[in-house]
Amino acid sequence: MGFFDKLKQGLSKTRESLSSQFNNVFANFVAVDEDLFDSLEEALIMADIGVETTEYIIDELRDRVTYKRITDGNAVKEELKTIISEILSEQDTAVNISTTPSVILVIGVNGVGKTTSIGKIAAHYTQMGKKVLLAAADTFRAAAIDQLDIWAKRAKVDLIKHQEGSDPAAVVFDACSAAKARGVDVLICDTAGRLHNKKNLMAELEKINRVISRELPESARETLLVLDASTGQNAVSQAKLFAETADITGIILTKLDGTAKGGIVISISKEQSVPVKFIGVGEGIDDLREFDSVDFARALFAE
Repeated sequence: MGFFDKLKQGLSKTRESLSSQFNNVFANFVAVDEDLFDSLEEALIMADIGVETTEYIIDELRDRVTYKRITDGNAVKEELKTIISEILSEQDTAVNISTTPSVILVIGVNGVGKTTSIGKIAAHYTQMGKKVLLAAADTFRAAAIDQLDIWAKRAKVDLIKHQEGSDPAAVVFDACSAAKARGVDVLICDTAGRLHNKKNLMAELEKINRVISRELPESARETLLVLDASTGQNAVSQAKLFAETADITGIILTKLDGTAKGGIVISISKEQSVPVKFIGVGEGIDDLREFDSVDFARALFAE
């Protein structure tokens, strides 16, 4: 099964939720009027697209219906799909790995699939012919280093690690040195994701970034936040909190296959102005790939 088919299958719960909401609305209305817009607004919120993004979509839909003088429900539905597709296409979702090495910092709270995502991204780039190195810089979470070690072996990549409780910036320093010495294409650093003390997290990330800037000054750098799609709008709130602490360049959205809340991709794209760069639609090592807004929109509205 190709990744698009996996994506389509993985989004089936979200698609069914959206379709059932929309179909119920359009089945109950003959006229294109304010009652229809109110019902669509409620349906979008129920699909976990969020209040702010929903208001934008409905306002845009109302303007287009008026401008184009649309009176047919099916035409309204198609216009709605177009608006959502446009939102998904607004952000640059490409991952910047334009230098050798390039650096990807990965942050996220416990339980969202951070370590698993790092392993899958490593496998993804290895399959593309890239030489990948991992750095175990989440040194304070119990078993984080051991978990990353397991994934490094699965992805068949090297891992730089110190003992549990050691200085994360020291791990990153050694990883930067190894990346230069070994001709690594992509260095992926697992970093802490503690939100209960944002001051400590900010200080830690600033120290890590200073090390990278000093050791790899020309390297392209991404800071990717891992979010669990199944938590819905809580994931959007997490993105807002992390954005106050870290200079996030993109989102890794996991567990899309197990939820009807995939609509949060739309609200994250619109409200946070942070692109979704990777999505996960399964447990397999090949089930996390770079986000393609066109494919996502196709899979989201596939009949």
